[in-house]
Amino acid sequence: MSAAVGNFSASKEIGFNKNETKNEDLRDNENNKFVDEAEENDHHKDEDDHHESEHDEEDDAKLISEKALDLGPQFSLKEQLEKDKDDESLRRWKEQLLGSVDMSAVGESKEPQVKILSLSILCPGRPDIILPIPFTSKPKSSLFTLREGSRYRLKFSFTVSNNIVSGLKYTSTVWKTGVRVDNTKLMLGTFSPQKEPYTYDLEEDTTPSGLFARGSYSARTKFVDDDGKAYLDVSYHFEIQKNWPSSSRP
Repeated sequence: MSAAVGNFSASKEIGFNKNETKNEDLRDNENNKFVDEAEENDHHKDEDDHHESEHDEEDDAKLISEKALDLGPQFSLKEQLEKDKDDESLRRWKEQLLGSVDMSAVGESKEPQVKILSLSILCPGRPDIILPIPFTSKPKSSLFTLREGSRYRLKFSFTVSNNIVSGLKYTSTVWKTGVRVDNTKLMLGTFSPQKEPYTYDLEEDTTPSGLFARGSYSARTKFVDDDGKAYLDVSYHFEIQKNWPSSSRP
């Protein structure tokens, strides 16, 4: 009896295992099929994304090409101002757009000309330090010395001729012992030609102070427009000391 029960139980268990194995095989086949379909869909998706990316690049290239074609011929500012000068509405519109333009400073050239006249360092209670352009300091020699913890501001003057200069920027990078300690980028704006110099004052700042702040610094100053054309690119050295020098030298 017990043997019969045992044999029945064993045969029943074997039958259950066979059914379970079949079910597992079916599930594995379905899972494999699902994975294959997913991989195939991913493959198609990658191909679609690749084609879409190529299509976007072609559209961008086409857009750039169309923009380049839309630019048309370039005119000097003088030609632009004299063009349609008999049309009162256009003349007023150009005056509003360009502002007051000194015609005596307008040339035939299509390229603007910016001339940086001077850079000055203004410190309260001290004579102005005027840095003439071009710099006349010797390599590695300090162009000027500032006292630590002093308030100062930069001022520069420049002229614009021939054409409007767009997006004129001032950049200044300062290093101490090869480590960059300051990087200033300032958008000055767009300026029309005129004989009188433009002047620009930066916001007041304070020189660093402390033992580690003293010493020699190297700097590079640039004036560039939105086309990347540089009108001034100079490198120089200066010092920050505990006290002002006995005589402030430019």
